[in-house]
This record gives sequence, C-alpha cells and structure tokens, in this order.
Amino acid sequence: MEVTLRPAQSNDEPLLYALYASTRADEMRLVDWAPEQKEAFVRMQFEAQRQHYQRVFPDAEHSVVLVDGTAAGRILVARPEVEIRVVDIVILPAYRNQGIGSGLLRELLEEGRRAGKPVRLHALRFEQARRLYERLGFVTVEDQGLYDFMEWRPVTAARSQ
Repeated sequence: MEVTLRPAQSNDEPLLYALYASTRADEMRLVDWAPEQKEAFVRMQFEAQRQHYQRVFPDAEHSVVLVDGTAAGRILVARPEVEIRVVDIVILPAYRNQGIGSGLLRELLEEGRRAGKPVRLHALRFEQARRLYERLGFVTVEDQGLYDFMEWRPVTAARSQ
C-alpha cells in the first residue's frame, strides 16, 4: 500500500464533502430528520468548517491523501513558526484502521522532532482517533469542553521512549 499526498484542488469538493459527512454519519443516525434535512445540515456545517479553517489557518497545507493513487482522505497542516498544527485529518471509513492516519502523523512527529517544534491538534473528547493520538505520545494540555487541545513535544517524547 503506497500512501502519498497531493495538494487539494477546487475539483476535490465532492471528495472533501464526503470526507466531512463521514465524520458526522454516526451523529446523523441519531436524529429523526428527513434525509434532505440531514444533507442540508451537514452541508451547512461543512461550509462553516471550511470558512473557519480558511480564516484561522489561511496558510495551511491542504492535501488529499492517496492510497495506491485513489483518494482516501485529507490532511490539513499549518506550520507557523512555533508549532506544527494538525488542523484536520480525515480518512474515508473504507480506509480506516489500516495505519494510514498513524503513518501520516508519525511523519509529522518526525518533522517536529527535527525542527524542535511541538505538534498540536484538537481532539473530540469521545472520538476513536483519540486513542491513536495518546499512543503516539500526545497529551491533553487544555480542556476545551467537547474538545481537548493536545500536544506532542519532541523533548517529552524522546524521554518516554
């Protein structure tokens, strides 16, 4: 399995929307709404997220994750001077639990180690990926309600290995 990245393009919108919708699927199964209402809600949230990321992280690198040449996910990474920020990482359900996300994160941790920078991200308190983040050495540095702000530090990680 070959995992590569390519820059996201405007014609990737259907893929990016499908990725976002996949993160809301469990939640949407819990609400008693018509399919059109669910679609409208998820589309509205997708647009709000995109606008937020563009406003807060205008220089972030937005990449499509390819597995053997097939689009399987996306990763959005900002690299301000003081950190490496994983703004968002999503893998399509059919490709999850195959080491793709952990491989991408390990590459960012290695980049952080070489640069002497922490790698930071937000994690929903109850999301499955949180266990992965903890296994990789991320720790919660701030409780933000539904989200935790998590951080991996090269010095701390080197001591714990």
